[in-house]
Amino acid sequence: MKGFGSDKEAILELITSRSNRQRQEICQSYKSLYGKDLIADLKYELTGKFERLIVGLMRPLAYCDAKEIKDAISGIGTDEKCLIEILASRTNEQIHQLVAAYKDAYERDLEADIIGDTSGHFQKMLVVLLQGTREDDDVVSEDLVQQDVQDLYEAGELKWGTDEAQFIYILGNRSKQHLRLVFDEYLKTTGKPIEASIRGELSGDFEKLMLAVVKCIRSTSEYFAERLFKAMKGLGTRDNTLIRIMVSRSELDMLDIREIFRTKYEKSLYNMIKNDTSGEYKKALLKLCGGDDDAAGQFFPEAAQVAYQMWELSAVARVELKGTVRPASDFNPDADAKALRKAMKGLGTDEGTIIDIITHRSNAQRQQIRQTFKSHFGRDLMADLKSELSGDLARLILGLMMPPAHYDAKQLKKAMEGAGTDEKALIEILATRTNAEIQAINEAYKEDYHKSLEDALSSDTSGHFKRILISLATGNREEGGEDRDQAREDAQEIADTSSGDKTSLETRFMTILCTRSYPHLRRVFQEFIKMTNYDVEHTIKKEMSGDVRDAFVAIVQSVKNKPLFFADKLYKSMKGAGTDEKTLTRIMVSRSEIDLLNIRREFIEKYDKSVHQAIEGDTSGDFMKALLAICGGED
Repeated sequence: MKGFGSDKEAILELITSRSNRQRQEICQSYKSLYGKDLIADLKYELTGKFERLIVGLMRPLAYCDAKEIKDAISGIGTDEKCLIEILASRTNEQIHQLVAAYKDAYERDLEADIIGDTSGHFQKMLVVLLQGTREDDDVVSEDLVQQDVQDLYEAGELKWGTDEAQFIYILGNRSKQHLRLVFDEYLKTTGKPIEASIRGELSGDFEKLMLAVVKCIRSTSEYFAERLFKAMKGLGTRDNTLIRIMVSRSELDMLDIREIFRTKYEKSLYNMIKNDTSGEYKKALLKLCGGDDDAAGQFFPEAAQVAYQMWELSAVARVELKGTVRPASDFNPDADAKALRKAMKGLGTDEGTIIDIITHRSNAQRQQIRQTFKSHFGRDLMADLKSELSGDLARLILGLMMPPAHYDAKQLKKAMEGAGTDEKALIEILATRTNAEIQAINEAYKEDYHKSLEDALSSDTSGHFKRILISLATGNREEGGEDRDQAREDAQEIADTSSGDKTSLETRFMTILCTRSYPHLRRVFQEFIKMTNYDVEHTIKKEMSGDVRDAFVAIVQSVKNKPLFFADKLYKSMKGAGTDEKTLTRIMVSRSEIDLLNIRREFIEKYDKSVHQAIEGDTSGDFMKALLAICGGED
């Protein structure tokens, strides 16, 4: 650092290749030799994110945490995400050291400062975590596990309103080992993961904190892998989060985080940092990261294990699917038909009434209204709506008025009409519908267009893609559970990518992905990870291309987590400049009575914003009003 400018390369090489304890010794020696404070000199010489990172590495971990928390609560507003991340993930000992470091550095009491800056149940849980008194014995009492499951269930799902104190007491004090068993039992007893109950019962920062605590109990490394991914995905990088995690975990569990990251996101942490940062800042982060897990021959049994467990969880969770549109309780088709006629009669149209009635009735009720409308007025409600409404709103309302199978049939017909084919729409519908839904679509298609769906697909698509769609359109997927021996054979069948014959590989994938039952495919994908150490999606993306790849990926994602598949589609339809209204409308209409509530939950979990917010930011006018009514709530 002497003279003009500084040799940043030398600084980063040295500091990132010493342990924290060694850095403290360097600070001491620097002061003895030169009578100067090394941290002050580094701050003077360096700037921006690189400075933050290097200075963070120079502090003892407890002082680093103390500084982060001080920054999070000083000034206007509070950085709740930072508070949540630190206090939910640290061990008892780390919490005690943090409290002492805060006192030493700022001559203030951390608990008092947090109480002054937060409120409600969020504050109470933070204070509980600050005590650093989580039980840490590994001996678990089965009776207490059962008792806690019962207490949590009664405090949330079974109670009108929620008893937050029970959640705080149990999640804030019990040992990790004990709570893991509680979560397993909770799933078996209630049929839903504890996370789903927390999302349903709690809200705001308190909900986010409790979810973070649950994630850290399950796997602290997985929690940080997810935080790192969210810090770098999409536009812009959340550098403070990235720096804080890379500094605080580099000597604790960075290898575990890397392994989980590689499995969960099918790319290495190293690569993501490399593509998302630049300059000396990037070089220093990559040194802390350590290695690139995308390099050939990297095999991580632990990472494969994590992916394996993710499939295991998706196999046992009896996630209750819920739509957002339910039958109206005081339904009166006569009154509705009259109100709709009045809304369209004479000059102008009362869109508000039309939206209000149609978005708050189930599809079966809408069919009754159509019937009643015809009996009363001798008119076709669909034709009247078509002439009164226009644009996106018309497409949405008319879509809601059609029976689901006829709506899907129409969307498929539109995807194949005119010049060019909308392959994405064909894939989205055929890869996600159940056998019963596919059979109903076939009948509706034949009835409405006097041609079989198979013939239409045959004349509009070609090659392997055509064969995949036709296979899906038969609606002949097996319905049973899993067969372990068969699953191993199936996994072997698709794991052999070395033969070099792409056509035969695509045929093998098609035979298995298009015909086996969902529970069986989950087991196949687990066995596949065991054999190859890759998630099946990764292999499809690597070995295949174009529409064939997109179709197979859609099937895999649908098997993994169908609501998440649709959440991704919704997000893409509204992100960036311009909106893909067709996809947005199609998903909102077709999932409104099936699993739109689950889609909403997956959306906010993955993108840190609600479907409601996305719709508000991306659409307008009556179209927006109708979409928000279907969406059914702000998360």
